[in-house]
Amino acid sequence: MADESCVAPIETKKLHPIFVFFKDIRLVLKMDLLGKEILTIAVPAAMAFAADPVASLIDTAFIGHIGPVEIAAVGVSIAIFNQVSKVAIFPLVSITTSFVAEEETIERLSNKVAKVENVEKISPNTDKGKELMKDDVKLENLENGSTLNAEKNKKLAIVDGMFFKQCYKTSQTTTCPKTTITPNKFKFKKQKRNIPSASTALLIGAVLGVLETILLVFLAEPLLSLMGVRHGSKMLLPAHKYLTLRALGAPAVLLSLAMQGVFRGFKDTKTPLYATVIGDVTNIILDLILIFACNLGVSGAAIAHVLSQYVISMILLVKLMNQVDLLPPSLKALQLSRFLKNGLLLLFKVLAATSCVTLAASLATRLGTTPMAAFQICLQVWLTSSLLADGLAVAGQAIIASSFAEKNYEKATAAAARVLQMGFIMGLGLAVLVGVGLQFGSGMFTKDINVKHIITIGIPFVAGTQPINSIAFIFDGVNFGASDFAFSAYSMIVVAIMSIGSLLALYKVGGFVGIWIALSIFMGLRAIAGIWRMGTGTGPWAFLKK
Repeated sequence: MADESCVAPIETKKLHPIFVFFKDIRLVLKMDLLGKEILTIAVPAAMAFAADPVASLIDTAFIGHIGPVEIAAVGVSIAIFNQVSKVAIFPLVSITTSFVAEEETIERLSNKVAKVENVEKISPNTDKGKELMKDDVKLENLENGSTLNAEKNKKLAIVDGMFFKQCYKTSQTTTCPKTTITPNKFKFKKQKRNIPSASTALLIGAVLGVLETILLVFLAEPLLSLMGVRHGSKMLLPAHKYLTLRALGAPAVLLSLAMQGVFRGFKDTKTPLYATVIGDVTNIILDLILIFACNLGVSGAAIAHVLSQYVISMILLVKLMNQVDLLPPSLKALQLSRFLKNGLLLLFKVLAATSCVTLAASLATRLGTTPMAAFQICLQVWLTSSLLADGLAVAGQAIIASSFAEKNYEKATAAAARVLQMGFIMGLGLAVLVGVGLQFGSGMFTKDINVKHIITIGIPFVAGTQPINSIAFIFDGVNFGASDFAFSAYSMIVVAIMSIGSLLALYKVGGFVGIWIALSIFMGLRAIAGIWRMGTGTGPWAFLKK
């Protein structure tokens, strides 16, 4: 019989970080606690993300019935507006979501600590003391103007909008705070959250919105010329009208999206959805009135969009003011330096990312009115369907940011793996849906036979890239949740340089098809960059190797 003392202990081999993407893959569609939390955030967020592009698709359909020149002109103007807007929107919203999620988590944990400290002040030897501390006292359970029992001398402290029994004075303890409350005059108020990042986001959003309006109004013609719409072009007049009018809505766009970032940080995506749906329904109704009833054409479409954006921003502002104290105690509390430092990194990222799409639109414009009209329709469908993955990205970002703040790396890893797995499955479904839908539904956007023919050529790329797009977009949320802003910025610059080179080369060789091959390469490189970062266990994911 062998000597047991000589038997070496069995060691479990640590898996390579690349296997994290297959973590709990059998649970990908299971509605466990994590799955429910993700979908609770992701579904309303995805619907809100899809609502605005869907409204733009409806705009495109309405304008498409005016004529191919108008739809091509609006396509160029939208490309310019989106390029300028995303330079400000993407960094602002992404940073706001992560910072608000962190601050909200820290505040919540601090409140829990405060509760524990207050519990310790109460004599543990009294049954009444223990009973009194079991649960929070909700406002609805207290009658207005009721007299508190003087013998018990209860004092209530507001924590997370709930009423917590702070102190129960008995003969065995005298550790209650010295501050007294007159029971008959005590009025209960819901405490607002103190989230400095929310105030900072609104301030920066307002300033950037005004600057964007000024830029687009005064530089409309040079920007259109840069996109290939020069003097003598039939597209110049409608494109200039649409762009200058649409520019007036920039402050509302940036403010509303900044506030959406705040709500996402709270893991509340239902409120932004509510506001966005109301705004987009307003947009559609105004489209019908202004474009057709009032015969304002592309100007009517722009005015309708601007008014709807102000409706959205007003709804969100009222909702946010009820939850958050938007007046910070000091300028230092605004954390402007933290926002600007990380915002600058994401500014480089968004410039690199949008430059590829904008260059693609510019090259399509040079192919002529018909190819540009087809490219605009394909691009809108491509972005609309792909952006559905941003719902999962938002869920991943909010959960991962909160988990990192709590140092709960197990949950952060599980959340990252789950949203990526769910995104890939969703991408496969979108590929089929988009392919079939665009094949038989192109008539919704145009009646021009030539435009519909070119759309058919673009369908394999628009539909086939959906799984890749989903992974790429979700990796943005994963990286932002881990506050990996530097890697996101630098990797995107490298990807953009490679993609722009392929775009210019393939455009000369393949024209319309070459542009879409290059865009497919662009999204593929974005996905690969995300897989490499997490799959090698570098940066904030270094704990995967331990």
